[in-house]
Amino acid sequence: MATNPNQESKAEEGGIKHEHTAARSSSSSLPDREAFLSSFTAEEDRKIMRKVDKRFLLLIGLMYILKNIDYINAATVKVLQVGQPRNILKELNMTADEYNWVQSIYFISYIVFEVPSNLLLKKMTPRNWQSRIIGSWGLVLACHAAVRNKQGLYACRFFLGMMEAGLFPGLAAQLLSWYRSDEMGKPIMWMFGFQNCAGIVGSLIAYGISYMNGMCGLSAWQWVYLLEGIYTILFAGVVYLVLPDYPKSKRSAKWLTPREQEYLELRLTDNAPRTDEPAFNKAEVLASLKDPRTYAFCLSQILMNLGGYGLQWQLPTVTTNLGFAGLPRNQLLNIPPSAASVLAIIFAGWFLKKAWLTRPEFIMFLCAGAFAFFLVLCVNDVSRTATYIACIFGTMFYSVYFIPFWAWRSASLKGATGAAFTLAFQSCIGQVGGVVGPQLFQSKYAHNGYKVSFAICAAAIGASWLANCWTWYLTRKNENDIQRVRKLRIQANKEGRVWSGEDVKL
Repeated sequence: MATNPNQESKAEEGGIKHEHTAARSSSSSLPDREAFLSSFTAEEDRKIMRKVDKRFLLLIGLMYILKNIDYINAATVKVLQVGQPRNILKELNMTADEYNWVQSIYFISYIVFEVPSNLLLKKMTPRNWQSRIIGSWGLVLACHAAVRNKQGLYACRFFLGMMEAGLFPGLAAQLLSWYRSDEMGKPIMWMFGFQNCAGIVGSLIAYGISYMNGMCGLSAWQWVYLLEGIYTILFAGVVYLVLPDYPKSKRSAKWLTPREQEYLELRLTDNAPRTDEPAFNKAEVLASLKDPRTYAFCLSQILMNLGGYGLQWQLPTVTTNLGFAGLPRNQLLNIPPSAASVLAIIFAGWFLKKAWLTRPEFIMFLCAGAFAFFLVLCVNDVSRTATYIACIFGTMFYSVYFIPFWAWRSASLKGATGAAFTLAFQSCIGQVGGVVGPQLFQSKYAHNGYKVSFAICAAAIGASWLANCWTWYLTRKNENDIQRVRKLRIQANKEGRVWSGEDVKL
């Protein structure tokens, strides 16, 4: 079939648009991705990413600190007015072993609803879905104050897990549309840094609210749930107003130029999710289920979480039993582990940017450190000072582990549906550790400071080290390539330009 020369000329002219108007077309119609990226300077790149950082980092940090304050308060209120008539165990007529199910039930529900929640993310848009998640869990959290027996508390914890499901994997899946895999350490650092601030803020809140015990006929533990629930509901409105969706969403055009929107998507690797991808792609789900890396990452996380969640759940009880401080100052003993974790997480975020080690190499050191301090917790005849130091550093290494881990995990995801499904599947399987961890600390192990329980936790972390070795083997080529490209991008940035050469291939 003959082709009109004028049509050819017009098509060619339309394909070679000026760089300021090229962003209005799809990436497939751009004449040259490399040429387009090369038209940006390193300063322009920093300016654009500063815009993105301002929209996301503080907000996702606040979302995650709120989530974790609302999650760890079950462990915190357990030791509020401990041994007194208005303690939650006394008022709800529960034993310590029965109370352990409060956390396990929460995670069971979380596991069940994590994947369905995340698969709705693209269709509902992140802003709508995340504000729904936060508002509904705030409502359920406030309802905790009204329970009168253990059955009511169990029901509230189940619905809390249901409502919270999808927050973290939803944020992680969305961020993959804005940040490259080698940059994911920064937003993950902000989330987990704020998460560990939750231990500080939550302890201070519990300490302050402890003085409200009996006010208006409510016990201190009821005030904790009621006030935190009300604040969470109000914060859902902030998320609705502020949280962006995707680079090329209509709302993003209010603070990004078309050229900047195009740049943000073109700078991503081929496997990253894009704005215009369909809400659901069955092929990407099946590909994820067939990928052995999916199960390797899941195994690594579930084993690490089994040990880490066990320590986090029991930490307020352990620090209280050490006898360094009486009521209500016992709550303040939970601050040093959280503070140490925050500082270490900031260091990890800085260290990952340098690309001196691949993510799995870094994780090998973190697993070894966590294992060493968990061993201290399961050894007999250790002083209470050594036990407290082990609690601080054990918590720190466990918390830092997830900064390189989730950045590493994000590098092998593909597409919007694939990222949403895999991250949710990964997260829900990993939370099995949250179901099992609290059950390790039963009353029959309390006589010697839960040495048997901590021995199981230490064994799980040691096994996680081995599982990470397997995962590293499966992803070694991809991780080496990411490190290579990261170093090239760093060098290009020093020279005042943007790296536009061959990118990482999954």
